[in-house]
Amino acid sequence: MAPAPAALVLVAGAGRLPELVAASLDRAGRPFRVLAIRGFAERAMRARAAATVDLLDIAGILAILKAWGPVTVVPAGGVSRPNPAAILNAAAALRNRDALKAISDGGDDRLLRGALALLEEHGHGVVGVHEVAPDLLSPEGLLGRHAPDAAARDSIATGRALLAALSDFDVGQATVVVGQRALTVEGPEGTDRMLARARMLGRRPFGYGSAQPGTVLVKCAKTGQDLRVDLPAIGPRTVANAAAAGCAGLAVQAGFTLIIDRPATIAAADRAGLFLLGLGADVGGPETRTGSGS
Repeated sequence: MAPAPAALVLVAGAGRLPELVAASLDRAGRPFRVLAIRGFAERAMRARAAATVDLLDIAGILAILKAWGPVTVVPAGGVSRPNPAAILNAAAALRNRDALKAISDGGDDRLLRGALALLEEHGHGVVGVHEVAPDLLSPEGLLGRHAPDAAARDSIATGRALLAALSDFDVGQATVVVGQRALTVEGPEGTDRMLARARMLGRRPFGYGSAQPGTVLVKCAKTGQDLRVDLPAIGPRTVANAAAAGCAGLAVQAGFTLIIDRPATIAAADRAGLFLLGLGADVGGPETRTGSGS
């Protein structure tokens, strides 16, 4: 007889995403527990939590999962990156201190992958939001009333090619492009602050006083990206910031991009006169890692 599937644990960080994932699981009739991260999880998730832990209480997290386990973990929501000293202090009781030091000395990708590897070493599975709540992902095609013109489509092609070329580097998943020119590329600051930089570049004396026609925000998963912890996402705030930066629209990778509150995001794009486009498989897809046990 096949073993019973592992229990699902939603690890809830900051923002609305954990609540949206929980609602999707509820609609699917799939049971799960919530493990809330103290100081990050929102009130709705704290109210549903079977347990609450500090982000750096590694021993406590592992003990809880062992008591519930083996489990399949789905991380959702944001957390702030701890400084390396805090990571090492929290891991002092663990055997693999050298590995954790190497993880903490690297970029965000290495830190996130190291955290997943630690869970897997203790017998737990890890899956992404896209694997348990695919209804939250962008579909292919136009999502609102507005469509990209020829200039915007040229910009989209440039942005897609640029992000693919940068996939081997620990940079972000978004760029603001006009024609063949990249105005900004997302770094550790995140998409919203990147859009703020794009807005500044459009002002005099740096730019033309306003964004050029065909300026587009392009956001896609990186080749080799571990989508279990770093899935591209947009929401109403992204649309508002893209509009402020003078973008004509947003192009995101269909099937690999979360849309936080899809109706509100589409409505915001429609009101601002921006197109919202889900890029299909014809533009290429990432060779992404997914988990098991979902």
